[in-house]
Amino acid sequence: MPTKLILFDGVCNFCNGTVNYIMDHDDGVFQFAALQSDYARKVLSRFERQRPLPDSVLLIDGNRLYEESDAALRIAAQVRGWKWLAAFRFLPKVLRDSVYRFIARRRYRWFGKQDACRIPTPAERARFPEWQN
Repeated sequence: MPTKLILFDGVCNFCNGTVNYIMDHDDGVFQFAALQSDYARKVLSRFERQRPLPDSVLLIDGNRLYEESDAALRIAAQVRGWKWLAAFRFLPKVLRDSVYRFIARRRYRWFGKQDACRIPTPAERARFPEWQN
């Protein structure tokens, strides 16, 4: 499994645009998988949880699972142009997660969604473990 794996909503236009930006600005740090994929379900089965996972973005970094604002800010900290956003990690988590959920609940309405998950281009496939063969 990749060291730093971003699981994202594969049908969300906002999420797909964000993945495109990250791929262009992270110096190859992250790999990606759609939350709706069998690969993501398999990877997530290693993490025992008491509540459902959010359906927008998760970060697996080593053996740790980050979600909501923790995931978003940890990702931002390693992406050129977004590193300054990491400063928001010092705000109370309840506040950060409230803002995160506000945006996440409205992302389809604001940005739309696709009928199916994105399929990486041949050039992108090295960054999507489920597409590597």
